[in-house]
Amino acid sequence: MADVWMENIASKIDICHGKVCIKGTRVMPSVILDNLAEGLSEEEILSEYPSLKKGDVNIAILYAASLARGDIIPLKAES
Repeated sequence: MADVWMENIASKIDICHGKVCIKGTRVMPSVILDNLAEGLSEEEILSEYPSLKKGDVNIAILYAASLARGDIIPLKAES
């Protein structure tokens, strides 16, 4: 489960200036984490960002946990 986020995170040069986003959206994991830090529930976040689907909040958390561990994340910007 810990690496499931890798299949659901993408970086495309023409989307959000190549910043990492939840695949198929323009929502960066950092935006999701900011919302969680402000106390929003998963349901509230999904309502605010309709392009997200159930499970995407958890993907952002798993991605952040990997970064916090200092894992090397081999993402290439797609064109």
